[in-house]
Amino acid sequence: MEIKNKTTNRVSMSLLLLLVVFTFSKCKKGSEVANPDSQLNTIEKTLAASNSKNGIKALNLSNAVSDGGFSYKAYGIAVDGDSQSNSTISTLRLFENGKELGAAHSKHDDIRKMGKGRFSHWLSTLYFSASDNTDPRTNGRTYTYSIDGSTSIGVPPVTNPSLPDGKTPMDSEAIIGYASVNGKTTGGLGGRTVTVSNLAALKSAVSSNSAKIVRVSGRITGKGYINVGSNTTILGLKGSSMEGVGLLMYGTNNVIIRNMTIKNVVTYSNIVIKEGAHHVWVDHCDLSSDRNHGWDYYDGLLDVGNRADYVTLSWNRLHDSHIPMLIGFGDGNTNDSGKLNVTVYKNYFYNVSERQPSTRFGYMHVFNNYLQNGSGYGIGATMGATVRTDNNYFENQNAPIRTTYNAKPGFVSGANTNIYKNSGANKISTSASTWVPSYEYKSALISAAQVPAVVTAGAGATLNF
Repeated sequence: MEIKNKTTNRVSMSLLLLLVVFTFSKCKKGSEVANPDSQLNTIEKTLAASNSKNGIKALNLSNAVSDGGFSYKAYGIAVDGDSQSNSTISTLRLFENGKELGAAHSKHDDIRKMGKGRFSHWLSTLYFSASDNTDPRTNGRTYTYSIDGSTSIGVPPVTNPSLPDGKTPMDSEAIIGYASVNGKTTGGLGGRTVTVSNLAALKSAVSSNSAKIVRVSGRITGKGYINVGSNTTILGLKGSSMEGVGLLMYGTNNVIIRNMTIKNVVTYSNIVIKEGAHHVWVDHCDLSSDRNHGWDYYDGLLDVGNRADYVTLSWNRLHDSHIPMLIGFGDGNTNDSGKLNVTVYKNYFYNVSERQPSTRFGYMHVFNNYLQNGSGYGIGATMGATVRTDNNYFENQNAPIRTTYNAKPGFVSGANTNIYKNSGANKISTSASTWVPSYEYKSALISAAQVPAVVTAGAGATLNF
């Protein structure tokens, strides 16, 4: 009994000392006062952390929380790092998909405001940012760290499930373009399949970030938008439709949307991809509103912006809209530079005014699209955007390609590969670009003369799931 009491007293004293240390340390770094959400929780996480201090470790993001701005906090690093008394003692090295991040020992305010891989190992907590300021909890990347100087090598950018018998995701042709660059877009491959037929069920089915395939049946009506989580495939079954409510990818990744018919969404666009969302494929959808209510009643049909990246938009019908497709939301969104890599191919635009698409800042590859009956401009390249056009077919377009309507022009390559039927002249104010995307697409490229027949026959919600 005496031995047990002494042991209990020693454990209690140790825990008391830990509590004292955490309670009275106001850990300041730059403009940061490090105050963990719960000191007891922090102690528990620290005590529960792995005792091993050697080699490469996977960073546990299950309990990570936002620290504001671009900064996120991950608890439970097994070895204490920097402190108020020694702000550079940590030896932690941080890796994203095997590539080392930094600068280490950054001020916490700099991590929040600037991000770009900056991090700080402060006591047992890691304050860090992704290399491109996306949310590390949902961007699909692997984060590892070492304490002993080990380096992380060969971690793939995206974990791609193996596909049986050489089949491609969702038994379709391989995704072409940017949705397959720097990783692959597999959607909900490998996850549970569920069929929904009402708005509440659809919202619930697509909300999580776990892998899932959601099949939409019948006619769904509503207002506003539905937030779509990462690792999601949404498939419209034959004859299905959505009216009045759109789909929003807000910072999520690895999403496939196919065969959906969405129309008459007020205030919001039918499909929006934004806030750092990446690896998104929108394919064989029918998107529309009308041109009877004026320019301000509806928004667009398919919009990409605010640092979104690695997007492919293919085989869609976009019609009866003043402003069907926008890539880059504003002239002031300069942080879109280096983002907005988007492929637009074999889409059918008709009975529209302009934006087929309108682009800013990014690199857009626009090939084999059929643009018919546009009263304004067809493809717009502004604010330094570079647009490669290959074998598109413009028919009855007022100004097929234009660079002159926003604050700064963009750049166009391949304008001489297109067919312009009953259309006005291009309004391109910059020298011709020579840019061509690096991915392979020539095997899928058809001649411009073939585009009207091929695209009208195949675009839209024509798949049979």
